[in-house]
Amino acid sequence: MKPDKYELLITYLIDHQDKFYRLAFSYVKKKDDALDVVQNAICKALEHHDALKNEDALKTWFYRILVNESLLFLKKQKEKLLPDADQELHIPYYEKGYDIHDDLYDQINQLDADLQTIIKLRYFEEMSLQEIADITETNLNTVKSKLYRSLKLLKQNLEEVAI
Repeated sequence: MKPDKYELLITYLIDHQDKFYRLAFSYVKKKDDALDVVQNAICKALEHHDALKNEDALKTWFYRILVNESLLFLKKQKEKLLPDADQELHIPYYEKGYDIHDDLYDQINQLDADLQTIIKLRYFEEMSLQEIADITETNLNTVKSKLYRSLKLLKQNLEEVAI
């Protein structure tokens, strides 16, 4: 007997939970926030499992939910952190050479959200360009050009940092 969509989804979620956490963490940068994002994505997927038309598209369907939840979380955090006009913006002390992230990771996080998503899905999650196109609901050629552009930007930015 073939498992139904719900059972298939449960199995997929359990088998790949570490990957989901890693991707969410790459966006939100905090353990608890990443766990919240993954939990929200899983809840949405379970709640709307009937929306999955093709079981072969389960991976891209769920990753689209996860990426959207991650971006939504960042948007909400950004809205919370915007200072009022009468508040002073506090910028933490930073000294070059003492940050905990490497330059490449920092530069990836400086890219626009759509470029970040493509880089993270391609190189951290090892997805094909077609899978990325499906997840981001973007044309394959657009994904290719954005990937090329983001790699070019990363190279330029890393060269500037090295100077």
